[in-house]
Amino acid sequence: MKPRLVAVGDNVVDCYPDLGVMYPGGNALNVAVHARRLGAESGYLGALGTDAAGRVVRGALAAEDVDVSLTRTVDGPNATATVRLVDGERRFTGGDEGVSRFRLSPADLDRIAEADLVHTGECSFMEDQLADLAASARRLSFDFSERPWGYVAAHAHHAGVAVVSAPSGSRDRAVALARRVQELGPATVAVTLGSAGAVLVCGDDAAWAPAEPVSVVDTLGAGDAFIARLLVGLVRDEDLPDLIAAATSYASRACTSYGAFGHEAPLHSSTKESA
Repeated sequence: MKPRLVAVGDNVVDCYPDLGVMYPGGNALNVAVHARRLGAESGYLGALGTDAAGRVVRGALAAEDVDVSLTRTVDGPNATATVRLVDGERRFTGGDEGVSRFRLSPADLDRIAEADLVHTGECSFMEDQLADLAASARRLSFDFSERPWGYVAAHAHHAGVAVVSAPSGSRDRAVALARRVQELGPATVAVTLGSAGAVLVCGDDAAWAPAEPVSVVDTLGAGDAFIARLLVGLVRDEDLPDLIAAATSYASRACTSYGAFGHEAPLHSSTKESA
């Protein structure tokens, strides 16, 4: 059986003014797309705008065969983020949330309950709806990114899978951090370390894998690619050492091209102004 995953929350167009192009992106959207590429039945639950940026995102979802039956189209501008690259490292320098905030309906929660795993994260404005998500989902994944400990402590008890970013941390400190997050409730915790790889803790077991050496073009979306590969592997019950190696490798390869998953489009003048 194919893993069934629903990603709930944010989408954006990532605008690269120095390149004059934009790409669809956003944590939840990226996870949905990469999960589909990895063979999962994947759906995206979020809100798209009616402008050119929203059409770019919807076109990419259709091209990637992601289920959009839960996706809203809301009159107004799509969310945007402005990206600049410094030696391949992405830097967010601005943005607009557009129409991206939404409320979950009872029908949404019924559909969520059918998925093997549901993912959302700190960019999705879902904090006040996490209790409903957690109650409906068989297993809820949450990306905490680099949020401070107080934020993690406030919300981690809702998640079965937690992902934390610590790009300047060491392997030993990452394991300690993962154990600390586990104490809040999640049985499975991944800590990504940027170029130093990632740590995965599940129950009493722990594993680490280095990042795959690649020629880095753009780090945007690498963490989301990691999450998608991690979640698909968890549903498939892959062995921890194999899973963390596969997830770090998949994330590394995501850094070899621009944008989170491709689908380049011209940066329209209206989008330039909002970015």
